[in-house]
Amino acid sequence: MLKDTYTFNSFTTNDLETSRKFYAETLGLHVVENEMGILEIQAGGSNRFIIYPKGGDHQPANFTVLNFQVKGIEKVVDHLTNKGIIFEQYPEPMKTDEKGICQTSDTNTGPNIAWFKDPAGNILSIMEE
Repeated sequence: MLKDTYTFNSFTTNDLETSRKFYAETLGLHVVENEMGILEIQAGGSNRFIIYPKGGDHQPANFTVLNFQVKGIEKVVDHLTNKGIIFEQYPEPMKTDEKGICQTSDTNTGPNIAWFKDPAGNILSIMEE
């Protein structure tokens, strides 16, 4: 029944305007605020997600809510760092290097990945294809 249904992510923010600027200006995504006051954000292809306001009781997710798959993760990390993004630093087993990238190694068999937070504290990642 749902196998052919279009899906999309959604998460909250405590400051819609700051989030709009971050996703549009810092990350360079196409952002539209709809008539209900919800941000509709277009990423690559037909991928989209929404961010909706949640006032004083907003709690950022303590897990990754959105992943961006990229080519050349180091170049993307450098670009975003130059835009003011601070990448998270994690210890083993997902130990990150000085740039914040968890590199594929003997102990990490997953993709190279780096995590950062949006202005509302939600955790995002970029991961290498």
